[in-house]
Amino acid sequence: MKQKIFIYDTTLRDGTQAEEIHFNTADKIRLARKLDDLGLDYIEGGWPGSNPTDRQFFQEVKNYDFKNAKISAFGSTHNPKSSPDRDSVFQLSLEAGVEVITLFGKAWDIHVREALRISNERNLELIHDSLAYIRPRIRELFFDAEHFFDGFKADREFALACLKQAYQAGADTIILCDTNGGTLTEEIKDIFAAVQQEFPDMPLGIHAHNDSELAVANSLQAVKSGAGQVQGTMNGYGERCGNANLTSIIPALELKMNRDCLPDGHLEKLRNAALYVSEVANVRPFIRQPFVGKAAFAHKGGIHVSAVRRNPLTYEHISPETVGNKRRVLLSDLSGQSNILFKAKQFGIPLEKTDPAVREVLTRVKELESIGYEYAVAEASFELLLNRAMGKGKKYYTLLGFRVTDAKNKEDDTPFSEATVMIQVGGEIEHTAATGDGPVNALDNALRKGLEIFYPSLKEMTLLDFKVRVLTPNQNLCPGTASRVRVLIESGDHHDRWVTVGVSENIVEASWQALVDSINYKLFKDDKSR
Repeated sequence: MKQKIFIYDTTLRDGTQAEEIHFNTADKIRLARKLDDLGLDYIEGGWPGSNPTDRQFFQEVKNYDFKNAKISAFGSTHNPKSSPDRDSVFQLSLEAGVEVITLFGKAWDIHVREALRISNERNLELIHDSLAYIRPRIRELFFDAEHFFDGFKADREFALACLKQAYQAGADTIILCDTNGGTLTEEIKDIFAAVQQEFPDMPLGIHAHNDSELAVANSLQAVKSGAGQVQGTMNGYGERCGNANLTSIIPALELKMNRDCLPDGHLEKLRNAALYVSEVANVRPFIRQPFVGKAAFAHKGGIHVSAVRRNPLTYEHISPETVGNKRRVLLSDLSGQSNILFKAKQFGIPLEKTDPAVREVLTRVKELESIGYEYAVAEASFELLLNRAMGKGKKYYTLLGFRVTDAKNKEDDTPFSEATVMIQVGGEIEHTAATGDGPVNALDNALRKGLEIFYPSLKEMTLLDFKVRVLTPNQNLCPGTASRVRVLIESGDHHDRWVTVGVSENIVEASWQALVDSINYKLFKDDKSR
């Protein structure tokens, strides 16, 4: 039978201490429900004694039922100048009305002297009295031994004494905290062994920070050394360099260490939960994040792709679907025929290795990428290129000319753009004009104004994002030329989103290329669905 490891999520508190991250009460409720759906054991809602948002969260969360997780409140040992029953801030953790409370206390003598400015003996009293007061009033009680590993290295006896006071006062689990994130993995192993030798029956947990890029490794070592609870945050959000990343810890425990963390069938929800948290946090997902990142199972080199097509184990340590991810094959100047065949299959295009189109497309991709095109991102442009090479491309219209004007009437006025476009569809010519917020928006408006007469479905399409990157000139290919720009345009309709690319020394021309591909892809997609 697998050993159960309890996952204690601190995203709603530790995660908010990260730079650029803020959650309001509604955000926290949404996240708590998502994390419960993932199947986590504990969700720490915040510190009621520190801010009104957390107090409001605990009032609001009572209106919701949780299937898997228990909601926990966070708090500190009581004020040294008071007592548990008279410390109003301390009392707020109890008033949160939850069945789990985690208290933290100092376990490093330098913090006792410099932060609390009390004696070591008084600190031991704070730990014991605080937990002993809460113990009969709560169902589960955890103690975070803050800075424990640094404290152990500085004064072993005092650090162990802090744990002893918490254990004797009734803490269900003692969590050893690497609060500064500076402990090495080998030290985690040795210190856990020392603690277990001193207190063989004490249930232990781990709370690691990532300042040395070791929070995940340290958490896994702690489990190997006997920890039954792991604290961390989704996507590793947290103060400074972040906290232990649960999106790496959970699959590592489940798939590589044969531990039980989530309910059966829930691990495949991991990527979706990670993306949901980043969306609510308004933080761009880290594409190279292990297990759940967009690039975690992306293959670019032709040799790699060829091997993966035969057996994914050659370059994938787990099946992507296990964590809700998927395999991706990228196209670039490193691509081989296997890349082209894989993408063709993905697009539903029957293509054999012996088909001349494979070599033609591969050669064309390498040529275009050498001057700045990026098909790993702009898959819609590549699908159009592939179909043209196979003779399946359709010409929806012919450009007869366009003109774009940027103008500004007065110094303090906002600039405006106007575009005129002349196109031919069949035997009919349309000459349209439109304004817009910038030249690309004006071109888009003018082009679609003319095309919507013939293709009404273009009214469903929206330009969602526009990115420009200046490319360093390749002196070997084009010595003395100006820098090119690459434009990526993301578009969408009611059903899909797609990205197209254009490259030129002229930003308007690069934008036009990406814009034309975007509209052509919409029309091409509509044709396929008929």
